[in-house]
Amino acid sequence: MAHTITLIPGDGIGPEVSAAVVRILAAARAPIEWEEHIAGMQALNRYGDPLPFAVLESIERNRVALKGPLTTPVGEGFASVNVRLRKELDLYANLRPVRSLPGILTRFGPVDLVVVRENTEDLYSGLEHIVVPGVVESLKIITERASTRIARFAFEYARRENRRKVTAVHKANIMKLSDGLFLDCFRRVARDYPEIEIEEKIVDNACLQLVMNPQQFDVLLLENLYGDIISDLAAGLVGGLGVVGGANLGDTIAVFEAVHGSAPDIAGKNLANPTAMLLSALMMLRHIGEADAADRISAALCRVLAERQIRTRDVGGTATTTEFTEAILAELEA
Repeated sequence: MAHTITLIPGDGIGPEVSAAVVRILAAARAPIEWEEHIAGMQALNRYGDPLPFAVLESIERNRVALKGPLTTPVGEGFASVNVRLRKELDLYANLRPVRSLPGILTRFGPVDLVVVRENTEDLYSGLEHIVVPGVVESLKIITERASTRIARFAFEYARRENRRKVTAVHKANIMKLSDGLFLDCFRRVARDYPEIEIEEKIVDNACLQLVMNPQQFDVLLLENLYGDIISDLAAGLVGGLGVVGGANLGDTIAVFEAVHGSAPDIAGKNLANPTAMLLSALMMLRHIGEADAADRISAALCRVLAERQIRTRDVGGTATTTEFTEAILAELEA
């Protein structure tokens, strides 16, 4: 029986990497029927809203979506569609596995860690206003409810995936009330998972330790803003945002997305790396119970990367999006 999944191709390079991934999933005979919708700049130009109601309705009905990158104007323009999606659908957990891939060499050695980021509150929510001209106030709101459920998500994930340790990252030495509450919720939830090691690290030290010895980490649990920063830092340990997948998860709805930007400078040039979008799609396949297709695609991707003959520019190669996609398709058919 086919799974109906909402597809949001995205802006910039989004349609190119989305099309590549759709081809690969079809070649692997993943039983998916796509329900395509536009969001971001295209939707703003066509409907006057970068996140039309039809998009939300489709995701709520299908419960699963695959999303390409969407443009967020800097310092002006409309609010982030990504943030709106997370709030509207209560996608409170951002999950980003960060793993070294074969054939992509970095200076950090083998890395295998997971960033779990609270998705609905904190400074990243963008609650701010002008107090008087020249003075802006931004609100950092941390709640017991959100902190407790993201901590439980992290520990449940660690238990299910046989992970050994959860590290809470915070700045409770300075923000004793807000980050203190987050840390207290982490400690209380941890008592229900005695088999999992816990530790606490101040965010600046955590960044230092990540670039000195990333192998010491397993699951990282963070508030929204720290998680946004550290998840990108962690991606840099394994080759960049082009080789890391991600998901935004709620209790009943899951949106899987490429974690990189829309890269308008290379849009339409057939140069984009579809790996991040593909890795997100593999997470999606496992989420909907299609692990066999996910395993076969993963193996094909790893073989192409390990051979180091066909790779896109961002990871040191010269291949186009099409050439890289066709190399994976050839491995699937071999």
